[in-house]
Amino acid sequence: MSDLYQIIYRSRPFGFDETSLAGILLDARRCNTRDAISGALVCRHDIFLQLLEGPEAAVRAAFQRIERDDRHVNVVQLVGEAVTERLFGDWAMLHDPAESEIWSEAEVAAGAAERATPETVRAMFAALRVAQGEGRMDA
Repeated sequence: MSDLYQIIYRSRPFGFDETSLAGILLDARRCNTRDAISGALVCRHDIFLQLLEGPEAAVRAAFQRIERDDRHVNVVQLVGEAVTERLFGDWAMLHDPAESEIWSEAEVAAGAAERATPETVRAMFAALRVAQGEGRMDA
């Protein structure tokens, strides 16, 4: 039986700028490497969507840290479940800087994130993984 666990959540950036995003990515990559967590962060117009995967205890602890992080607010867990394989095993934290086809500014403003189902966000991250292809992206 695998101890592999996945959490997907959404949140709103607080005081967001490129410097704070760089800090979030640096912290995530450092902690995730230490804790054997992989994942992806999608930044959109006034929204973060993040997938974390790895050992269950480590993923749950990382999510608890995120809930306390004052760089974002309105943290809502969308998915929390055991999985059989990683989607982003090659990345401590993949950053998708508005390059994929995940939600336009108008869709975010119209509430797409709030209406997203677990199936929708799982499919979005699966499509992001396919779009990234093989290899490693740290920036």
